[in-house]
Amino acid sequence: MRTNKRPRRDPIRFAVIGQGHFAQTSILPAFANARGCELRALFSDDASKLRALRKQYDVEYALPYDQLSAFLETGAVDAVYVAVTNDLHAEFTEAAAGFGVHVLCEKPIAASSAQAERMIAACQRGGAKLMIAYRLHFEEANLQAMGIIRAGKLGEPRFLSTVFSQQVTPGNTRTQAEHAGGPLRDVGIYCINAARYLFRDEPTEVVAFGASKRNDPRFREIDEQVSALLRFPGDRLAQLTCSFGAYGRSEYQVVGTKGTLRLCPAFNMRDLTLEVEIGGKTSRKTFRRSDQVAPELEEFADCIRQDRDPEPSGREGLADMRVIEAIENAAKSGRRVEVARVFPERRPTPGQARRRGPHGRVATVNVQPPSQQRSS
Repeated sequence: MRTNKRPRRDPIRFAVIGQGHFAQTSILPAFANARGCELRALFSDDASKLRALRKQYDVEYALPYDQLSAFLETGAVDAVYVAVTNDLHAEFTEAAAGFGVHVLCEKPIAASSAQAERMIAACQRGGAKLMIAYRLHFEEANLQAMGIIRAGKLGEPRFLSTVFSQQVTPGNTRTQAEHAGGPLRDVGIYCINAARYLFRDEPTEVVAFGASKRNDPRFREIDEQVSALLRFPGDRLAQLTCSFGAYGRSEYQVVGTKGTLRLCPAFNMRDLTLEVEIGGKTSRKTFRRSDQVAPELEEFADCIRQDRDPEPSGREGLADMRVIEAIENAAKSGRRVEVARVFPERRPTPGQARRRGPHGRVATVNVQPPSQQRSS
């Protein structure tokens, strides 16, 4: 194991592994807004992407995946951002952890909870920090909604309803079972995570259904849409629907004994509007579009410099994975399924909010957006 400590004032040097649409449109440009973070290396097996992106971002190293281990051994970077398909998260995380290199990994944490547990263990053995890229844990609107509920302004929260839908692009890797795709893992995870951080607890059991238009070639390997009902302690209920074959929508509503709040859109990188109704009086606040990736880069860099554990942690990712697996089992069996509950070390708080101004549109190389339609 290689020690990987940096002086407190030095930037944290990152390699980004995977150059898909999200990496190119959101992760790479975020480094210009992320204080104390340096984009040092790019990894991809697409040589044309490497050539163009290396020039576009003036990056020192641009290498294929098979050179990752040799590169990490040099100590040229302190951390990696894993942004490949879901089925490869564990492989690249374990590789980095073996060299003591810290890991910021896209969600879902892995293709299975067993893989997630291996990732957590590998980072512990290697002395590497593991953070899962839940960007909304640093986003103002979601954190304010959380704060309103925690302060008891809605009374006792009783139920939550949330949706996230889009028209997925044909042929996108998210439609392929071999890459652990599907709407539940790609967009449904936002709904699950929101229910967990708004109720500040773990669900105990689920019932679920999957449904598809079988004549649509996009859904030969995955469900078009999934709906689930989650029971939380205190007889609270959370209902979610996620879809790859419906008009773009992103929102949640929490209803308590004294009031209600609604965030719409809730999960997108655009203006988000929070509406709160208490005692017949309604207030609205719009949170302007921001760079949602730069804050998580900054927070992870601070965790490395200050030697503290990240939130969201690997256990946060594992908790979501356990819920996803319970939903999948319930939809397949047609039965109620208990959740093998995992509790994270801590949950997000309003004090984590960080705002960075939005970056402009950027040129992309050999990628298509996951959806041709903008969600509302």
